[in-house]
Amino acid sequence: MKDTKILKIHNKSDKPDNIVIRDNNLIEECIIIEKSLPNFMKDYFVYLKGSVSVSTRHAYLKDIKFFCNYLVESQELTIAKEICDITLEEFNLIKARDVNLFLGDYCTRYYKHTSQDTTLIYENNNRALARKKSSLSTLFKFMFRNEQLDSNITDGFNPIKLPKPQPDAIKRLDIDEVAKMLDSVENGYGLTDKEKVYWRKTKLRDKAILALFVTYGLRLNELRELNISSFNFSRGEFKIYRKRGKEVLMPINHTCEVVVKDYIYNERTKSELLAEEHKDALFLSLQNKRITPKAIRQLVKKYTSISMETSRDSGYSPHKLRATAATSLIQNGFSIYDVQNLLDHDNVTTTQLYAAHKKHVKRDIVNNFEWIDDKKETSLD
Repeated sequence: MKDTKILKIHNKSDKPDNIVIRDNNLIEECIIIEKSLPNFMKDYFVYLKGSVSVSTRHAYLKDIKFFCNYLVESQELTIAKEICDITLEEFNLIKARDVNLFLGDYCTRYYKHTSQDTTLIYENNNRALARKKSSLSTLFKFMFRNEQLDSNITDGFNPIKLPKPQPDAIKRLDIDEVAKMLDSVENGYGLTDKEKVYWRKTKLRDKAILALFVTYGLRLNELRELNISSFNFSRGEFKIYRKRGKEVLMPINHTCEVVVKDYIYNERTKSELLAEEHKDALFLSLQNKRITPKAIRQLVKKYTSISMETSRDSGYSPHKLRATAATSLIQNGFSIYDVQNLLDHDNVTTTQLYAAHKKHVKRDIVNNFEWIDDKKETSLD
């Protein structure tokens, strides 16, 4: 049996080991995908390394491999039996129409035969199609600029219309629901007897997780990757790693300092009893390992469902707590630019969606505050 490859990192950066290992695991996956793709794309691989984040590079490569696999399966644009055997000459014959058919016809609904009796049906919504289009656009544009292709076919790609998000459709907790959620994790309110068995072992951890989510609007991985060493309580701050590897210092408020310290000192397993790779991890599972994304989603879903008095399946995801933080801050008078900075929105228009809720509050106030009680219409002579 082939030995499993163990990745060891000699970390000389100021980033914590878990962040470096996470990125390097993604890089290893990128390398594996690159090896399966045609060799004429090598220049493009080098370009991706220096121009996009590791996660974006990984996503682009997966989409390009998916497209190349389609070319091999359809056998309409290549005679290659393997992805790596597709030639540059064949790639140069691809037209915008071919890509549009791939995105608009194949990607919207395709099938994978997993066994003799099972066929999986996959569907992509417009957001997923737009990402695949973006991935292919970068490839074809680069190869044209790199003088590998005769023409830039991307101008002929069909537009993909994304639904405009509506402020009223944004799912988030109201302020009283946040209070009910935190009360539930504090006192066990709304939990089943089975859930209370685990709650007694993890309530301080869960409380700290929920408090950080609704205060800072952290993304799931930003919270999951937190370490004990991320916090400098004497300076009143902690460090997080955003998308694209951005390192950000966040001020810690009194509430979050209290709940995080309470968890560290009174519930979390002592670091000296943990395996080396988990010694610094802030949030641990009952198995004394860094908590998984799935476990975080499940606990958020559980407590939000209790706060909304709905079924567990109808509970919210961690991203809805990010929306909760945004709307709560705006309703409490903070500007959209302050909230944009705190939540790391690339575009202020994203933050403006949450600000629309504040407009509704203003409308309710003025509609219910009339100086003149006479509702009859007055005409001007």
